[in-house]
Amino acid sequence: MGLSGGGDSVALTLIADAWAREAGRELILLTVDHGLQAGSAVWTDACATTAQRLGHPFRALTWTGDKPRTGLPAAARLARHRLLADAARDAGASVILLGHTADDIAEAAAMRAAGATTPDPRGWSPSPVWPEGRGLFLLRPLLSARRAELRDWLTARGESWIDDPANADPRYARSRARLAGAPPPAQARPEPALELAEQISEQAGVISIARAAFQAAPASAAHRFVALASVCAGGGERLPASARVARAADALRRSKPFVATLAGARIDADATTIHVFREAGEVARGGLAPLHPPGVWDGRFEILEGPEVRRLAGLTRRLPPAQQASLRDIPAAARGALPAQVGGEGAVSLAPLDSLVGARLRAAAGLVQREPA
Repeated sequence: MGLSGGGDSVALTLIADAWAREAGRELILLTVDHGLQAGSAVWTDACATTAQRLGHPFRALTWTGDKPRTGLPAAARLARHRLLADAARDAGASVILLGHTADDIAEAAAMRAAGATTPDPRGWSPSPVWPEGRGLFLLRPLLSARRAELRDWLTARGESWIDDPANADPRYARSRARLAGAPPPAQARPEPALELAEQISEQAGVISIARAAFQAAPASAAHRFVALASVCAGGGERLPASARVARAADALRRSKPFVATLAGARIDADATTIHVFREAGEVARGGLAPLHPPGVWDGRFEILEGPEVRRLAGLTRRLPPAQQASLRDIPAAARGALPAQVGGEGAVSLAPLDSLVGARLRAAAGLVQREPA
């Protein structure tokens, strides 16, 4: 779990400690030092002391490198999630506990009212970073609690916590929302599971769905499906612009053939079927870069060993005949963006085609509601 040393995370640490002891589960405490405050190293030491007192493993994580001059809070958030995700994967964990409260929901609402796009923190959601967050979920069990209530509870127990001065810095939108006194919060309504994602098939990173099923779905679900399917099939991290999603979804709700590119993915639909897959031409804009395993290639395939991985475009005829034949069930336009491994002698073979795409879409659609076994 993430332990910042603030009141919310200290309270959750104590609650999680009691749960872990009762359930016989291991709890690993992770602290991220963003290097943005003069006292951050001291804060990290305080978190390490808490972990030692409770008898749990502890890891200090550091955001190194240059910091952006603009958009610092968003960059720090992404860096924090990447560090937490890498540490959780190293530990074999699949769930990261975070200490967000009802006040965070209220502040997010106030930020949106001021023009930001900040989403509500959700009680259960996949990690927001990719591919570092593959297979990882965030659990926020304190979203119905108020920040002041948790601090009263800590005080009664004789516990202390750290107050980050950045929380009172009016340069940042969240701090302004906090200083202004956000309205009384209500529990965030969980986003409903996207039932359309239950109707897909997926092969070698190609998402397919019957056009009739897509057309029968409510417009809001169709738009959400297009956005999620595009970013997952494209292997990227950022959702496409909502206006482009709306145009594509509206076109797909009709019956004419349709082709478009969103978030690095190609949407290719005929009268009966919608296919969403990686755009093989993305290499011109810096995508589909070669990989020396182990690693995640193009955000879609985790390849653990073997020679360099490249896109298959231009290499298909060098595949063994059996592998060439195996491509027949994959849309022709999708084949060039599949991973091929090129050996030192120039021998070419298909890399393993068990992709991350389908599992990622199901998680993003809210179809995974509990800790993976």
